[in-house]
Amino acid sequence: MPSRRELANAVRALAMDAVQRAKSGHPGMPMGMADIAEVLWNDHLRHDPADPAWPDRDRFVLSNGHGSMLLYALLHLSGYALPMEEIRRFRQLRSMTPGHPEYGDAPGVETTTGPLGQGLANAVGMAIAERVLAARFNRGGHEIVNHRTWVFLGDGCLMEGISHEACSLAGTLGLGKLIAFYDDNNISIDGEVGGWFTDDTPARFEAYGWHVTRDVDGHDPAAVGTAIRGALAVTDRPSLLCCKTIIGFGAPGKAGKASAHGAPLGDGEIAEAREALGWPHPPFEIPGDVYAGWDARERGSARHREWRSRLDAWRAAFPREAAEFERRASGTLPAGWAEECARGLGEADAAAAAIASRKASQNALEAFGPLLPELIGGSADLTGSNLTKWSGSRVLTREDAGADANYIYFGVREFAMSAICNGIARHGGFIPYAATFLMFSEYARNALRMAALMGQRVIFVFTHDSIGLGEDGPTHQAVEQTATLRLMPNLSVWRPCDAVESMVAWKAAIERRDGPTSLLFSRQNLPHQSRTGEQIAAIRHGGYVLREGGDAILIATGSEVGIAMDAAAILADEGIEARVVSMPSTDVFDAQDAAYRESVLPRSMRARVAVEAGVTAGWRRYVGEDGAVAGVDSFGKSAPYQDLYEHFGLTAGNVAAMVESVITGTNTGASAGA
Repeated sequence: MPSRRELANAVRALAMDAVQRAKSGHPGMPMGMADIAEVLWNDHLRHDPADPAWPDRDRFVLSNGHGSMLLYALLHLSGYALPMEEIRRFRQLRSMTPGHPEYGDAPGVETTTGPLGQGLANAVGMAIAERVLAARFNRGGHEIVNHRTWVFLGDGCLMEGISHEACSLAGTLGLGKLIAFYDDNNISIDGEVGGWFTDDTPARFEAYGWHVTRDVDGHDPAAVGTAIRGALAVTDRPSLLCCKTIIGFGAPGKAGKASAHGAPLGDGEIAEAREALGWPHPPFEIPGDVYAGWDARERGSARHREWRSRLDAWRAAFPREAAEFERRASGTLPAGWAEECARGLGEADAAAAAIASRKASQNALEAFGPLLPELIGGSADLTGSNLTKWSGSRVLTREDAGADANYIYFGVREFAMSAICNGIARHGGFIPYAATFLMFSEYARNALRMAALMGQRVIFVFTHDSIGLGEDGPTHQAVEQTATLRLMPNLSVWRPCDAVESMVAWKAAIERRDGPTSLLFSRQNLPHQSRTGEQIAAIRHGGYVLREGGDAILIATGSEVGIAMDAAAILADEGIEARVVSMPSTDVFDAQDAAYRESVLPRSMRARVAVEAGVTAGWRRYVGEDGAVAGVDSFGKSAPYQDLYEHFGLTAGNVAAMVESVITGTNTGASAGA
């Protein structure tokens, strides 16, 4: 049987060789953390290489994702369907082993990591999901949800501000099944971190309320094992194990240096490292006894079968709960969903109320929430403004997760909130939502991008969506945010104009399974728009004809649809019949077939004006060179919102005048509101 060091050296060798072959990568971290990984994966991690999606598996997150070859080596060696050929194809086009771990490319990769600190925040979300699911489904002596979340992280993760946001909340919630390993190697890309990172990290995490083990020798398997067992004994707090390691361990000329961090070691250094480590095998060759020492398939399968037996016993005792658990694990919506949506839409239309779309959003939660126990979310300290808490909300606390906990007070932590929700989504069993002002989507931007990149079902609720915010002024008024969110691949964006469109937007976000959705809602009241049943059904297409007309087209979203309708009425008095198109979601509309798009925006109708209280970029594709756009191409101002709409030319009278100028050919091509 190979020694622990020999098993760890297999990881080091694969990391050195794959990076060298690719001529790029980060060999230092895998070589430094190999001993820690060997103890964790061989002695403690509960996983089944034959079924990477086993619901009660432990989750392993590599937050310092630049060291991706550590994870790929672990997956390959322990028996996942990641063949050696894919290790050899590290960082190559269409390989299963991209430069940073990407969910969906290789089995066993729990989440996409690379932007430092976000994997740690994802892990917090996974631990939250486990805790709430356990409270909901473990009963009668049956434990079908009982797993841990393990996360590796480095200096860079801790320097990123998201680590403070996420770990502070994790300590407050007392997430005892979250265990993190800090790779304390004193090196980042720029060199020794002492010149820019001198935090007392253990004291920092103790202040968060974490259990902390200091000064663990990360190259001593016995010390690592003792630290892990100590963490396992602490159930009321998350744990941080501060492991002292040497980056590039085993490379005689580069160990402990920045040169081992982000570049191939070089053939000569690798040859010397092989000699120093006592690893005589050629590149990409692993001896059979080393494979046998790593192979987790038999014990993983045994643990999985044992869980399946417990699941069968629990199903027999609690068949209703078992059916609910399996439905939620599969991500399918409950029976009666379509009927509930139809009822909610009917009630919203019948109410014909002029309300803020943020209030309409809350009404949608009231309608859908009782049918969706998997819906979990919260707000970044703006609950009363975002209106994300509904009558069925039950707050998650440190003292008691509660079987019905479904609301999280995230505090002023927009970035961590969003990344935590990504982790909840990746865990499974939930549809998470996260809320703040649209302006503060800027704080959360990279987490939104990661949700889109991973194709995760996360709902981002952004209220106070324009200059309609009013007196708080340009620091809080979203101007360019809607347009830039629309630019993000695989992020669906809805900006509804009233309660009916808000209900449809929520429905679309909940039903979408291949990516996230951003819902943009107003602070100010918006008028109800009367529609036929056919028009209500057409909302789901992202754009539809709200008012017929053959002389010109007005295209609007959100709070400006009412302005467009009023402008159409003014034009009608002057003998001009303007079609009004409400386009709450440009990406959904663009995904419709050509025939539908033509039916809404006929090419023969070239007189077009778009209206939106935001930057005009993006609307030219819909109005053409002959059209005009009423928008806001500068930052906002502090004033009552009615005054701001007047100031920026977003009035029915001005929009009607723009339509007339387009029809008569006197339009200069400039956009209003600049």
